[in-house]
Amino acid sequence: MESLFDRPQSGERALLVHIDFYQSAEPEDLSEFEMLVDSAGADVCGIVRGSRNQPDPKYFVGSGKADEIANLIKEADTQLAIFNHTLSPSQERNLEKKLQCRVLDRTGLILDIFAQRARTFEGKLQVELAQLEHLSTRLVRGWTHLERQKGGIGLRGPGETQLETDRRLLRGRIKSIQKRLEKVRKQRDQGRRSRKKAEVPTVSLVGYTNAGKSTLFNALTQAEVYAEDQLFATLDPTLRSIEVDDVGNVILADTVGFIRHLPHKLVEAFRATLEESREADLLLHVVDACSEERDDNIFHVNEVLKEIGADQIPTLMVYNKIDLMGDFPAKIVRDDEGIPQSVWLSARTGEGIELLFEALRGRLGKDVVSQQVKVAPHMGQLRALLYQSKAVQAEEVDDQGCTLMTIRLPKKDYYQILKKLNINEDVLAV
Repeated sequence: MESLFDRPQSGERALLVHIDFYQSAEPEDLSEFEMLVDSAGADVCGIVRGSRNQPDPKYFVGSGKADEIANLIKEADTQLAIFNHTLSPSQERNLEKKLQCRVLDRTGLILDIFAQRARTFEGKLQVELAQLEHLSTRLVRGWTHLERQKGGIGLRGPGETQLETDRRLLRGRIKSIQKRLEKVRKQRDQGRRSRKKAEVPTVSLVGYTNAGKSTLFNALTQAEVYAEDQLFATLDPTLRSIEVDDVGNVILADTVGFIRHLPHKLVEAFRATLEESREADLLLHVVDACSEERDDNIFHVNEVLKEIGADQIPTLMVYNKIDLMGDFPAKIVRDDEGIPQSVWLSARTGEGIELLFEALRGRLGKDVVSQQVKVAPHMGQLRALLYQSKAVQAEEVDDQGCTLMTIRLPKKDYYQILKKLNINEDVLAV
């Protein structure tokens, strides 16, 4: 399916604009902005910095700074200016007129990266929905090409302008995508209901973009999910099954990374994906342990979790990338009751992965049966099922030909086996 928007080829030359506001409680991060631009594949030909008390209503920057940017764009022969801020539609329009080139704001930049990263049908739909909703406010920029999505003859009413036609075509497309995404959402709900019925716990990886979630996902599942040292490498949710001692089967979900000031429309568009986090039994909040912005990033992830209604879900903190911290040992940090609260590890080298499994066992582990049982010779089916459940730790045969088995398995599984075979647990007492 082709998107309505033709993205320019990567490698475009771009001039970056970053303005510091004196009164801003949460200033934008310039280094993160450069990483975003790099992830989008642009070639930076210069950075314009400035400071103001508040944004200018017409150009966002002052008219003097706008002149400076226009001159630099002319000198550098570039066709794109990217702002590390959210611009209003009128500011974007005024800037394009003034600078005589395309202008992209922070939201448009993130959308462009998402458009490049989406691989699945669902991911592409979600990106297109976010693009349409963002750009529908910027329709005045001459979208005559939209008419080609449908034949124009017989479609427009008397006196309908091209702009009205475009708006109507957009609304139709948005409704169509929302309908398809609703279908995807229902399918996901069905899958989740089946897992809940089977009592299979779900663990969802969340965290700031580029914290190493996909690398950790691959280390835990031996999967080969796309993982790169770039922002938003993962866009499409991936589910895999892992085996955790004393817990059994666990579904692990990898999700899209969060970022500060993640546009609200984007959170809305990716609701189907983020619901994997909202419906999880446990969140693994993956943190880049050696990042200078570590605490800040944790705060912004918690803000998005609050926005999607996932802030009340039990969370295990996972501090990743300890291999970049010198001689730092992998460890589990527990609370006063001995419950694991955080794990320090390196997903890349594998150091501490076994500790994460131990922590998962501590957070998800149910009541466990750990005892010796006496299995009579005619109970071959029971013996087979106990082996099938990987519950047998040792066994020996007594003088009467009975098998003494040392078993360890979740209590729920043990009683399910006994119920299936209609065996009273008293007859197994040693």
